[in-house]
Amino acid sequence: MRILLTLLVLAVVGVGGWQLLPSQGDKNKTIKVGTTDAVTALDPAGAYDAGSWALYSNVFQSLLSYAPDGTSPVPDAAKECGFLKGGLRTYRCELRDGLTFPSGRTMTAEDVKYSFDRVKKINSKVGPASLFSTLGSVDADGMTVTFHLSSPDATFPFKVATGAGSIVDHTRYALDAVRTGTEADGTGPYRLSGYAKDKSADLKPNGSYEGANSGSGRPVQMLYYTEGSALDKAWQDKQVDVATRTLPPKVLAALNPSDPRQRVSESDSSETRNLYFNTRASSPLHDTDVRRAIAWLIDRQALASTVYDGTVDPLYSLVPAGITGHTTAYFDAYPAQSADQARKLLREAGVSTPVRFTYGYGAGRGAGAEEAAEIKRQLEASGLFKVDVKPYEWTDFQKQYTAGKIDAWAVGWVADYPDPDTFGSPLVGTGSSLNTGYSNKTVDHLIADSQQYADRSRVSDDFRDLQDQVAKDVPLIPLWQQKEYVVTTEDIGGGQYLSDATGVFRLWKLSWI
Repeated sequence: MRILLTLLVLAVVGVGGWQLLPSQGDKNKTIKVGTTDAVTALDPAGAYDAGSWALYSNVFQSLLSYAPDGTSPVPDAAKECGFLKGGLRTYRCELRDGLTFPSGRTMTAEDVKYSFDRVKKINSKVGPASLFSTLGSVDADGMTVTFHLSSPDATFPFKVATGAGSIVDHTRYALDAVRTGTEADGTGPYRLSGYAKDKSADLKPNGSYEGANSGSGRPVQMLYYTEGSALDKAWQDKQVDVATRTLPPKVLAALNPSDPRQRVSESDSSETRNLYFNTRASSPLHDTDVRRAIAWLIDRQALASTVYDGTVDPLYSLVPAGITGHTTAYFDAYPAQSADQARKLLREAGVSTPVRFTYGYGAGRGAGAEEAAEIKRQLEASGLFKVDVKPYEWTDFQKQYTAGKIDAWAVGWVADYPDPDTFGSPLVGTGSSLNTGYSNKTVDHLIADSQQYADRSRVSDDFRDLQDQVAKDVPLIPLWQQKEYVVTTEDIGGGQYLSDATGVFRLWKLSWI
C-alpha cells in the first residue's frame, strides 16, 4: 500500500486558509477537472481503463468501496458483506434500503445479480469480465445477493469494489450488449447530467445518495484532453481548476511547491507501465528468446530520465514497490543492458536478424510518442531489431492490441485494488485483460494458490515465484512506476484525496476554500 507524501501549498498565510468555509455561492459553483484519461464507454460492462473507471467511481455504486488509502473494502451500496462459514467460495451481501436510480426505481438484489451476469455474458474484449474468472453464479433474493465462486478467492471482495462491480438499473441496460449513447444510470454520489465524448462530462450531486461517503460533493465538470500539452495550456489559461493524469513530464518536473497560485499534491503511486508482447504464433515475438533479447536491451533509466524527466521510477518487477510481493525479478534476470547477451541469445536460437516487428501506442496519451521513439532507438541501436512504430487513436488502439494485430505495445496499468492480485491474473493469467496470448500453467497455479489466503501478507512467496517465471517467459517487460500528481488552484481543497492505490477517483472530496 502506498504511503502518501503530500506537498500542500497554502495560498493564505498560515494554516487557517484550510479551515475557511466556502460561501453559499461557491457551494454550487462548478469545479472543472482536466485529464488526458479517455472514457471508452459509459457502460461498466464495456470498459476496463482508468478514464472510464474514474467516471464510474462517481456515477455508479458498487456493493463495496474504499476509504482514502484504505486497504480493505468497506460497505457502499451494501449494508454488510462477508464470506459464509466453511471457506472462501460463498460471498453474501445485504443491500442498503432506499437506493434509487435516476428513473426513481429502488435498487434490489436483482439489479446486482443482473449487473454481474451481464459483465460475464457480454465478455467485451476491452471489458472487465476477466476480473470475475472465479465467479460461478449469482443468486438474488429481495435485498440479499449471494455469489458462488468456482474456487476459493479471498480477493473477490476487492474485485467487487472496483468499477467492474458497478450496479446498473436492469431495466435500462441490455443483458447481452454494451449500452451506447450519452447516459448512465447509477446510484453514485453524482448524476451524469451531460456528456460529450472525448470532450466533457457534467456531474450533478446526487441528493439521494446513500453509501460509504459522507455525502455528495460540489458540481463537477470533467474536461478531456487528447494530449498533455493541451491539458497544460488549459491549466495555464485557467480553463480548469484541477489538473490530473497527466501533465507533460517537463511540466511535472518543473512544478514549484512554493508557488502561491497553486496547490501541488505529489505522492507515491502503484501505477505502472509495461511493454507488452503478442506471444501468439502469428507474431515475430512468439519466440521466447526474441522477447528475452529485448529484455537485455531495454534501458529503463534512460526512459525515466530522458522521456519522463525523472517523474517516474524504473521498475524491475511486475508488482510495484509498496505492494506486497514486490521483487526485482527482471533486474535479477537481466542485470544490465547488453547487446552481446542479446546477440548471443538470438544466434544460439537460430533467429535471423534484424527481427522486424510492429510497435503501437495511443496517440496523444502522455509521452507515448517520445517513449516509442526511445524504445525504437534502444532496440535498433543493437542492429538486432527493426521496429515499425505506429500511433493509434485510443479506442482503436485498444481494439488493435486486444485483437492481436500489434506485436508490441506499452500501456499504463492503474491498480484496481490495493493487492498484488491486481497485477497477477489481469496481466499474466490465461485470458488476461491485455490479451497477449500468454498462458503458463505454473503462473495460473500460483495465482490461484495466492487467492486462497485471507491473510494477504502470506502471498509473498507465491508472487516471488510467479514473477521469476514471468521474467523467464517475458510476456511483458516492466518499464516504470508512476508518481501521482494533482495540481489545483489555490482556492480548491481536497486534491490530495482525489486518487490513490485503491483505484477510487473521489471527485466528491474536491471543494472550494
